[in-house]
Amino acid sequence: MKAEISHFSSVLLEWYGIHGRDLPWRRTRDAYRIWLSEIILQQTRVDQGRDYWERFVRRWPTVELLAAATEDEVLREWQGLGYYSRARNLHAAAQQVVAAGGFPDTVEGLMRLRGVGAYTAAAVASFAYDLPAAVVDGNVYRVLSRYFGIEVPIDSTEGRRLFAAMAQELIPADRAADYNAAVMDFGATQCTPASPDCAMCPLAETCAARAAGRVADLPVKQGRTRVQERHLVYIYIRCSGEVAIRRRGAGDFWQGLWEPVLADEGGAEVPEGALLLASGVKHVLSHRKLLCDFYLAEPKEKPALPAGYIWVKEEALDAYAKPRLIERLLERLP
Repeated sequence: MKAEISHFSSVLLEWYGIHGRDLPWRRTRDAYRIWLSEIILQQTRVDQGRDYWERFVRRWPTVELLAAATEDEVLREWQGLGYYSRARNLHAAAQQVVAAGGFPDTVEGLMRLRGVGAYTAAAVASFAYDLPAAVVDGNVYRVLSRYFGIEVPIDSTEGRRLFAAMAQELIPADRAADYNAAVMDFGATQCTPASPDCAMCPLAETCAARAAGRVADLPVKQGRTRVQERHLVYIYIRCSGEVAIRRRGAGDFWQGLWEPVLADEGGAEVPEGALLLASGVKHVLSHRKLLCDFYLAEPKEKPALPAGYIWVKEEALDAYAKPRLIERLLERLP
C-alpha cells in the first residue's frame, strides 16, 4: 500500500508540474489572499471566482480594510456570486482576524474563523504555512474513489472519515501545498465528473475504476436532497422617482439582501392595473427552485407599504445589494 501511495502522489505532482493551473492566489503566501480565494471559490467556478477575487483585492488589499468595510459594502461587491452567507461570514471572519492581531497559523485556529470548515482550514494552512494538512473536496473524493476503487458513499459518515484519513496519508509532508493544488487541479481538469480523459491520464494503468470499467459509477453517493419549489410574486412600485424595497431578514435565503415588494407576505397584493413584466422566471438555488412573476406598479400617490419596506430614490438603487434573480428582473423594467 505504501508503494501505491508513493506512486500516486509522485505521479500527481509530476503531472501538476506540467498541467497545473496558473492562478493568482497561488503566487502568494499571504494568508489573507489565500483565505479570500478559498471562500470565494466555495460553490463558484474558478473562471468566475477569479474576477471577484481580483475585485476584492483591489478594493480591500488587506484584511484590516475588509474588516473596516460595512456589511452592505461587502454584500454589494459579492452580488452575483450567490450563497450570500459566505459574504457575511467573510466579513465577520475578517473582523475576528483583526481583533486577534492576525491570521491563525494552525488548522485548529483557522477553523475557529466564521465560515471556515475543515477543507478551507487545510487549504489555507498548506498554501500559506506549508503545513501538511490535506484538503478534501468533491475533486478529491472523485479522484481517490476512482483510483483506489472505493465504493463507500462519500456523503456517509464512514465515507467522510475514510476519505479524510486517506487524503492525509497521501500528502507528502514536504510538498503539502503542491500536492493539494495538484489533486484539486487533477480532479477539475483531468479526472472530471463526466467524460474524464482516461486515455491521456498518467494514472490510467493503475486506476482501479478504469480496470473494472466503473469510472462512471464512482464516487458513490447515498442520495440527493429533495429540491423544493417556491413561487414568488414581486411588485416593483415606482412613484415620484422612488421605489419600495426591503432588506430580507434572518431565517430564509438571501438574508441581508434587498428586494422589491413581495406579494402575499405582510399583506401585500398585486395592485389593480399593475403591468406584468415577466412570468415564471426560473432561478435555482442549492435546494430550491424559484418560479417568479414580476409586476410594475406606478401609482400617482405613494401607497402605504407593508412593515419592513422603505422608499428609496430609484437612481440610488444600484447601491443596494440584491440577489441575482432580482437583478435579472430589474433588467426587464421599461
